Amino acid sequence: MAFIEVENVSKRFGQVLAVDHLSLRVEHEEFLTLLGPSGCGKTTVLRMIAGLEMPDEGEIKINGKSVFSSREGIFVPPGKRGIGLVFQSYALWPHMNVFQNVAFGLQVQGVDKLNLKNRVANSLEYMHLQGMEKRYPQEMSGGQQQRAALARMLVSRPSIFLMDEPLSNLDAKLRMEMRAEIKRIHRESQATTVYVTHDQIEALTLSTKVAVMEKGVLQQVGPPQEIYRQPANLFVADFIRSPKINFIPGRIVKKKGGVFLEVEDFSLPTPFEDLFWEDFIGKKVIAAIRPEDIRISVKEEREAISGKVYSLLPAGADVIVQAKRGNITFTIREMGEVSLEVGDKIYLQLAKDAMIFYDQEKGTLLFPHP
Repeated sequence: MAFIEVENVSKRFGQVLAVDHLSLRVEHEEFLTLLGPSGCGKTTVLRMIAGLEMPDEGEIKINGKSVFSSREGIFVPPGKRGIGLVFQSYALWPHMNVFQNVAFGLQVQGVDKLNLKNRVANSLEYMHLQGMEKRYPQEMSGGQQQRAALARMLVSRPSIFLMDEPLSNLDAKLRMEMRAEIKRIHRESQATTVYVTHDQIEALTLSTKVAVMEKGVLQQVGPPQEIYRQPANLFVADFIRSPKINFIPGRIVKKKGGVFLEVEDFSLPTPFEDLFWEDFIGKKVIAAIRPEDIRISVKEEREAISGKVYSLLPAGADVIVQAKRGNITFTIREMGEVSLEVGDKIYLQLAKDAMIFYDQEKGTLLFPHP
């Protein structure tokens, strides 16, 4: 039995269908990230789990107990769901100092003063905020405010953490630091966590499982490595990119030497020579390959294809190279410095074992990665 179960849940805002018959399971102590572009419905899903939005239909269970059911007329308010919330805006009371903000939930619960004081002190120390008890939110940096918001969530000892884009207002350095803090908190607290973000790096680095959404529909759920290496469809493959994945449209052909992807004026070998491919011969597909799975050479090599350097984008430890071959632009990630200039002729060696194939018409994955 999953710790959080969302069954066939839908939500409309006027004429807009924000969430479309979504079903999702979050296991005990799991860290699941809802990932997708703005407006895809991920925050609405989080708010329905929290009880801040009421679904139009479906059922939501927490630890086996129904907290919402359209069929049975059940709605458990947020305060009785055993959840802790952290928002994008931090939601700290500006007229309260840090101690008062963190203690607020405990005061509402009627916790005695000594216990309250000890629990707040422990929570602030855990988030490295000791000595800041009397500061007001406007006297703190964005990172410190986010730590205070996390301390407020932790002090109530909830069994579920719900976080709605908590790092989006921070700069890159602080985001990296806070990712490490959130991962530490999850590991040590063992709380079941649902995290909302549009940042794929956050999703891939923090999660034990990622759920990708688009236009209110769940596209794929799986471990980060599976989402990255075996995207279920072209939308997921294109969304999980940094830099973008390469899409190569072509047709599957069988000829001397094996099975190939025929593309414009060149062919690419595939990893499936020994597999049963009769059903795919002649089929129009889109091959996809990550930028790090293409190697550049300045000398002609067997099975390499030629192209010309279109652009060079240094990115610190690596360089993003774009090369053109006919109407196709390849994006390649090269570690370290490269001795190339725009217009140079180069040869591209695509790791055929890293290629995956999609139905060109439906956009769905034809088969799992070998």
